[in-house]
Amino acid sequence: MKNKKHYLVTGGSGFIGSQLCKTLLEKEQRVTVLTRTPQKTKAKFSAQLGSLADHLVCIGHLDDFNQSVDIIINLAGQGIMDKRWTETIKQQLLDSRLNTTQAVVDYVKRCKNKPELVISGSAIGYYGMQHGDIRLDETAQGDHSFASQLCIEWEDKAKALEVFGIRTCYLRTGIVLGKGGALAKMLPPFKLGLGGKIGSGQQWMSWIHLNDLLNIIHFICDNETIEGVTNATASNPVRNREFTKILGKMLKRPTFIPMPAIVLKLMLGEGAEELLLAGQRVVPKKMQEAGFVFQFPELEKAMKDVIQN
Repeated sequence: MKNKKHYLVTGGSGFIGSQLCKTLLEKEQRVTVLTRTPQKTKAKFSAQLGSLADHLVCIGHLDDFNQSVDIIINLAGQGIMDKRWTETIKQQLLDSRLNTTQAVVDYVKRCKNKPELVISGSAIGYYGMQHGDIRLDETAQGDHSFASQLCIEWEDKAKALEVFGIRTCYLRTGIVLGKGGALAKMLPPFKLGLGGKIGSGQQWMSWIHLNDLLNIIHFICDNETIEGVTNATASNPVRNREFTKILGKMLKRPTFIPMPAIVLKLMLGEGAEELLLAGQRVVPKKMQEAGFVFQFPELEKAMKDVIQN
């Protein structure tokens, strides 16, 4: 980054957000974090952060003190696979994304000096369940599944920012591989030799190494021509059976115990079908055309870096 900027990060204490804040601070950027746990976040980052708040109203004064926000990165949202999808949980998943994004829009409306860029979170769940082996770039459509409708509504909330002439990006993220997140939930059974393919194992898994995801965010910040929908996935999605094989190889554990689809559906309900059994073959066409170079384009290299380092 050429110039020092003031960043506002929502969800800054989460798996992705905390690492993003760390990289921004290493680049000597000013960072303000919106978090549900200000004290926990303060302890994590010490005095390096510009400020902390649990509500955007609390930082509305920044504009008045010539500390206006240049870039907003909106990553807030309850973990989509943390619990079985009951109607209550589905509403919580919606509210945690839509309410924070609406708060970002309301904050921007109040700002005298508008931010130059907003990167708003989304996910590859946008593409739904019916695409099979089709390679999905940013032009692919969604469907009526819950995950798809969640992402559509999430992105629609942020589109209100475009009215102000603000460059707005919608970051459709795949499975993020790092020390935490989805991989942390996969590791325990695999370490015990109880891992295996999910269902048929034929479904596609679109993944990305955490470092590449962070680099994509920085790349978008630095390249003013990038706007709109952006797939944040590695260039080489794999089928679940291959993902399983590589994970077992890195852990030096067998992977011959499959997880039957019916068991997953009993355990996780609707979420199992949409997020684990359907799969999407997503490709990062926009990033590739913009000249972004992936540090971890292949799964085995990415998995080795996460597990063995």
